[in-house]
Amino acid sequence: MKQKIYSKDIILVLAASFFYMASPMLVTPLITGFTESIGASAALMGLVGGMMNLVSLVCRPAAGNLADRISKYKLSFAGAVFMTIACVGYIFAPNEAVVAVARIINGFGFACCSVCMATWMSNMLPKEKIGSGMGFYGTMNALAMAVAPAIGVCAYQAFGYRAAFVIALIFSVAIIIVIQLIGDKGEPEEASVSTDAGRSHIELIDVKVVPIALIIMLFAIPYCATQSFLVTYAETRELHIMVGMFFPAYAAVLIVLRLSLRNLFDKLPFQVFLLASTLSELMAILLLTVMNNNVIMILASCFLAGGYGIMSSVCQSTAILLAGKEKRGLANSTYYIGLDLGMTLGPFIGGILYGGLDIGWFYPVLMVTMPLAAAVYLFSRKRLKGERK
Repeated sequence: MKQKIYSKDIILVLAASFFYMASPMLVTPLITGFTESIGASAALMGLVGGMMNLVSLVCRPAAGNLADRISKYKLSFAGAVFMTIACVGYIFAPNEAVVAVARIINGFGFACCSVCMATWMSNMLPKEKIGSGMGFYGTMNALAMAVAPAIGVCAYQAFGYRAAFVIALIFSVAIIIVIQLIGDKGEPEEASVSTDAGRSHIELIDVKVVPIALIIMLFAIPYCATQSFLVTYAETRELHIMVGMFFPAYAAVLIVLRLSLRNLFDKLPFQVFLLASTLSELMAILLLTVMNNNVIMILASCFLAGGYGIMSSVCQSTAILLAGKEKRGLANSTYYIGLDLGMTLGPFIGGILYGGLDIGWFYPVLMVTMPLAAAVYLFSRKRLKGERK
């Protein structure tokens, strides 16, 4: 069993998943500033910044259906090519219109790669190891989300925006190279192929996975609001803290947690993780509310890793288990729709709270997401009960 889990193909998929996440994550903290530097208005800066996730959200149902019907290699290759073209667009963009088009192309590529890589990985794992295997997959994503922005910012400060985008291009090209070495091309399951003739319609979502998508959306909202507004929040409250340490600390703790808990992901039921992560995220929000020094800030990042960070892996593996093997692509796309909604709503809700309420209420209001996540589970518990056993 261990030999199968740590096979060459799985290691290569994990490497490719690091590169597909690293490329857009390197660009994300730079793209709005770059767009402004070539003449964009403030409104267009915000639109360009969120355009990739918006396009990705729209494309996910199609990507999920394709992941169940064609080779995972072909879909990953197409996604990597789109991402490569987008990076070339960033590097040579003469104006903001080209950047906007590149962001749209990047969204297509990101949707294909995110759904397809997760499905490819899950299909290589035995059912009883889905939780721990997808935990490793999530760890690679978390590592990319921590390392890539730091690389991008350092490259920008030293050499400028376009030089930083060259590194993102290298990451995208690395996806194309790595997937050539994977022996298992991720051909669709026979059950899926045999039913395609009688299934002419396109399924937008997997209904069984909708509660999981809603739960991860609610966990993502406080995280993404924090990601967008932590610096502004600290400045408004005149806090003398090292905000730049928050997300590296979060990523480090998350990697430790996922590696430490990897065996429990396959043994404990969903409700155990939901309860523990709900309490952990509530503690993170409470600490952010009373934060006045670096120690409390780091503690908040640790609890946020135990909340959103852990639930992102648990929800994804649960979505896969709820779906049949021939519909894992659709299950992954449904999960990512929930995640994309959380990533979109988090900054939007954060902006409303920041502009409409006293800053002291910013995080207390976000606490409502956790009772709502529990309510979604209670409403759907009969459907979800025992799905991880």
